[in-house]
This record gives sequence, C-alpha cells and structure tokens, in this order.
Amino acid sequence: MTQHSIRRFRERGIKMQDIKNAVFTGTIIEQYEDDFPFPSCLICGSSSKGLPLHVVMSDEGSASRIITAYFPDHNNWDETYSVRKKG
Repeated sequence: MTQHSIRRFRERGIKMQDIKNAVFTGTIIEQYEDDFPFPSCLICGSSSKGLPLHVVMSDEGSASRIITAYFPDHNNWDETYSVRKKG
C-alpha cells in the first residue's frame, strides 16, 4: 500500500481489519486484465462490521498490492453490491 492509499482509507473510515476481512471473505466480481503495470481485480466483501466493502488489488506475480478500498454507493451497484447498475 502507498501512503496515499493509507491516507484515503483513513478519510473513508476504513481500517486495515476491514480490508483484510473483505479480501479473505469476499469474491472477485470484476477482473481488469489489461491494467498497467499489473492486472488487477475488484473484490466485493464485507467490513469487520458487516458493511459492503470493495477492494481493488493488483496481481504482481508472487505478490499482491491493495490499490484502493471503498464503501460502494448503492446508486451504482445492485442490492448485492456485486453487479454495476447500467445507465
């Protein structure tokens, strides 16, 4: 994680335990194979308090990096927060 992403997590009220919980219990809902410099994916999981949480991670071969995490907006996602609304 970068210092920028850590600062953004704090601003959004997201703790490391929330990110860990979402990654370990969530599912990959989108894959971005053409992302540069490494492919990445979007994981839909839950915070430690049970709130929906999205985490974007890169796949760097032998390691992964957390790029960002956010609480998804219900206006942009279906009721499961796993499918983007069209329009």
